Parts: sequence; C-alpha cells; structure tokens
Amino acid sequence: MIRVNNIKLEIDHKQEDINKKVCKILKVSSKDIKSLYVVKKSIDARDKSKIKFVYSVDVAIKNEDKFLNLKDVSKVEKYEYITKVVSKNLNKRPVIVGAGPAGLFAALILAEAGCEPIIIEQGKDVEARKKDVDIFWKTGKLNINSNVQFGEGGAGAFSDGKLTTGIKDIRIGKVLREFVECGAPEEILIEQKPHIGTDNLMNVLKEMRKKIISLGGEFRFMHKLSGFKEKNNKLQYLIVEDISKEDEHKREYEIETDYAIIAVGHSARDTFEMLYENKLKIEAKSFAVGVRIEHKQSFINKSQYGEFASSKHLGSAEYKLSTHLGNGRTVYTFCMCPGGVVVAAASEKNSVVVNGMSYYKRDLENANSALLVSINPNDFGSDHPLAGTLFQKKLERDAFVLGGSDYNAPAQLVGDFLRDTKTEKFGNVIPSYTRGVKASNLRECFPDFIVESLKQGIISMDKKIKGFSSYDAVLTGVESRSSSPIKIFRNNSLHSNIKGIIPCGEGAGYAGGITSAAVDGIKCAEEVINDQKKFG
Repeated sequence: MIRVNNIKLEIDHKQEDINKKVCKILKVSSKDIKSLYVVKKSIDARDKSKIKFVYSVDVAIKNEDKFLNLKDVSKVEKYEYITKVVSKNLNKRPVIVGAGPAGLFAALILAEAGCEPIIIEQGKDVEARKKDVDIFWKTGKLNINSNVQFGEGGAGAFSDGKLTTGIKDIRIGKVLREFVECGAPEEILIEQKPHIGTDNLMNVLKEMRKKIISLGGEFRFMHKLSGFKEKNNKLQYLIVEDISKEDEHKREYEIETDYAIIAVGHSARDTFEMLYENKLKIEAKSFAVGVRIEHKQSFINKSQYGEFASSKHLGSAEYKLSTHLGNGRTVYTFCMCPGGVVVAAASEKNSVVVNGMSYYKRDLENANSALLVSINPNDFGSDHPLAGTLFQKKLERDAFVLGGSDYNAPAQLVGDFLRDTKTEKFGNVIPSYTRGVKASNLRECFPDFIVESLKQGIISMDKKIKGFSSYDAVLTGVESRSSSPIKIFRNNSLHSNIKGIIPCGEGAGYAGGITSAAVDGIKCAEEVINDQKKFG
C-alpha cells in the first residue's frame, strides 16, 4: 500500500476524477490499481480565485516500491490498535470518575479488555442532561450537577463535537472509528477538520454507553466522588456520594479499587479542592479567557472563499487566527463554530459562562468563535495551586451581575468595545446567546490588561480578515473555561503521587479537546491493563 498526497482538484470534481489524477501521477492504467480509498480531504483556499480540494489517498498497486521515488508518494505505515485482554475475574474493578471523552474511552478500552469498569458521573445521562440544559436556556433554572459542563459526554457534548487536534498519535484512528461505529458521519475519517455536530453527538454517546455496558461496564450517573483513602501512598478505596435524590439525605458509600482514573473535566472545581485537600500534587497552570465574537456566516464565507462563497461544495467557512502582542501576551481564536450559536454554559449559581456550538449542518445565520487572551499564574494574585479557579469565578460572577443577574450575558458591539462605549442597541449581527443578552460595556467585568489585549488582538486580526473588527460584530462574555486552570502531577507511569490514582484528560491538564482527551483516556486505560498484567 502506498499513499499519494497533495492531489488537487476543482471544487466541482467527481469521484472518478480522483482515480484519474492518481493514475496520471503514477503513470499507470486504472486496471493496475487493486484498491484506492480517500484517507484525508481538505480545502486549499489560499488563492480565493482558485480554491481547490486536496486529497490524500491510499492505493494498492503492483510493484509499489518502484513508485516511492515520486514526489508526494510515500509508504503507508498501517497501525491497528490491538486491545490487550486480561482476566475478567478481577478482585477489584477499576473506576473511572467522569463520563466525558477521556472517561468514556478509558471505560471502553477497559471494558474491551474484560476489566468491567465502573464509571461514576456526577451529572445525568445525555438524554436527561439535554432536558436540563434546555430548561436552563429557556427559564434560567440551573441544575448545578446537570448542565453544559457536567453530564454524559462532558463539555464537548455541547460544543459541536469538534475532533480537530494538534496531536499526532496512532490512537486517533481508534477514536474516530469508534465514533463512526456508534453513529457519527463516516466523513470524520477523512475530513481535515472533522466534526460530529451536537445533534448527532447525542445519539453517538448513547450508543457508546450501550457498547460499554454490553462489555461489562457499569454507569452510575448522579454519583459524585467525595473522597478517597490511601495507605502507604497507594489507593485503597473511593468515597462516593449518591446525589440522585436531591430532596433526601445523600448516601455515601465506598468502592474498593486499585485504580481510579480521574477524568472529571476542566470545570470540576469542588473535586479539584477535594483532591488538593487529600494531598494530591496540583499546580496552577496557564490558560486563556475572553469572549465569544460573532459575525454573519455569509461574511466569513466571503472572506475565506471569495467568489466561491456560495458554492454548495464548500459548506460554511472557518477561520483560525492568532497574534502575539508587544505586552508578551497572545490573543487567539479557539473553538470556532461555523453557522452556530453562543451557548449559556454556567455550572455554578450566580455565574455566566459562554461557549460555542454548531449543529451538524452548520447552517445557522452567525459564525462565532472564542476570542481569548493568554494568562498565567502571575495574573492570579496568589501562588495557591487553585488560584486560577478563583480568577475564573470572579470573571463569571461579575459577568452575571453585568448581564442582569438572571443568567443573561453581557454583550457589546465590537465598535463600542474598541471605543469604550456602552452598547445601547445591536445592529446587523443579532446575538445568538441561548439564554439572552444585555447590552453592556464589557470593560466592567474584565481586568484592564484583558480589555487592552482584546482590543489590540481584534485590530490585528482585521489585517488578516478584513472586516473582522466591523462595528456591528458582537462580543459576548465571558469565555472562561477554554481549558483547565490546574495540572495534576502524574509520573512516567501516569499515576499521581498516590499510586492507583491516574489523572486523565483535560481537567487534569493533559489534553485540550475531544480527540486529545479521548486519546489520553486510552493511554490511561492501557496503563491500568499493563499494571494489572504485571502484578496479577
């Protein structure tokens, strides 16, 4: 098998054109090709007058080695993820804390290996969770255990299901194939920037749960980790609280286990506090905060695709921007949602948090993206390992008050923001925030250094996308949960300073996004399997 890269075709090409192009590059007849399939598809829009689709394909052909000296042709290294099998008769079942992408993939690998994992999740299953989120968006009634941050699927369940990642790991193929087997669109296997869509992701999560259960896994929703006990720096058991009956006395119980994969996500602040109080090594880390910026999707399409903006072959355009400022900070866009909405993502009372989301078709009126400013522990005002969470909380509570203290979000026109003027009325771009907005001056909920950095960033980005700083673009705040504010120590074997406790995923500081979190979950499950095989 060989891989032919950099196959460029017109945007209105047909499938047979890919085959013809490959034959031309290899100088062979179509009869010589045993098999051919696409492994990657992307768009080259650098020249707006000549937008192209770019493919990589894997080809099986006779005498493959003789083609390896051709430009853009390489040998294919095929990696298949092989599940390691251990005995099902384990004395103590491993436990996964958190049912986000890291926790789910850790559970899947352990279940496939016969380990019968227990998954505890403080939120609800995705069906019940969606009902709670809808109620919050409509009425402002927040369930602090079941919301955009907490519940089956984690925060990624309400942010488009983006699968883009900067990591390179053979486990990514396993992640994508599992999603497809559970109902995700097959094109995620080849798209350069794959996404499932929040609407599709709901069903994918249900199917993953069914698969894990069929393999011996057990889900305990509305069960929360409240403590653990160790002896000689080795985990003995977990203390779990059943919070499913809110109006009754909450029941605590213990789970004896040798392994707990802690995959709680970036917003589990009370769990961070509990782990710190129980002497887990935690340090503050850099992250980023800012706002969501919205433009008309038609404007983004025009800016990225030029005369091809209305082409049915291209879909809704995306962008990714970054600028380094003279003050040493970086301003960048993150989690861009074409044809999407800005969502109310609070998980604590009296706070406002925003995020972005698209459905699979990405066909709504506005495009939105996080617009973030890098911050570091020196900005937190304290050297406490959890100081970053307090920094986040202050921003979120100030935004709550500025938005009217009813979970509406403060929003401002870009033009007014650049001029330090309170917005009175929105114009061409209508804010899409799912709870509602209040016209405001965002300076009132941000430190000066964030405001000035955002201003400089917007002006700089306008040089890359002309009109990015247009007066009627909308800013909605605050985006404060872009990544975890902490990092939990783990050694080369992935254990924390207490053997058996394995920090995992984005919340622990080892991932950023669905795919990298899922990959980290697989790695942590592999460690449990290997450790069990080693010591029986």
